[in-house]
Amino acid sequence: MKKDISPPEVTDVAVAVIPRQDAGEELWDTYLINLRDEPLENILITSQGYGSVEGVDKTTTVLRHFHQQLPAGDSIKIEPIQPSLFGITNEYWVSFNSNGQMLDKRYVFKANTIRREALSEVPVVARPGIVLQ
Repeated sequence: MKKDISPPEVTDVAVAVIPRQDAGEELWDTYLINLRDEPLENILITSQGYGSVEGVDKTTTVLRHFHQQLPAGDSIKIEPIQPSLFGITNEYWVSFNSNGQMLDKRYVFKANTIRREALSEVPVVARPGIVLQ
């Protein structure tokens, strides 16, 4: 029965980690980006970091964010992220309604993948960052 249910694949929604341009110290922010032609509604985002730092297990608090709507072709800042967390896996689970359907997708930034050497142009935000689609 469970094998007969195939939820639609989430496309044209991205999560990006982008360094701040105006900060004297190294600060980064996480964004949700809607690349679709329709708005996302009732957006729930949970975030958590987990992994091992110098042989010690580290898990961050689960944070939850809710946004009523994200228009087509727009972005919203989810939360800041500290560079000290780049050495662990950072996960963002995004659920939303679109065209009468509830969709969700997990975006996972693996340990040490958020780094300046890997920056590329982020769509919509038009700044360099690390983006997952």
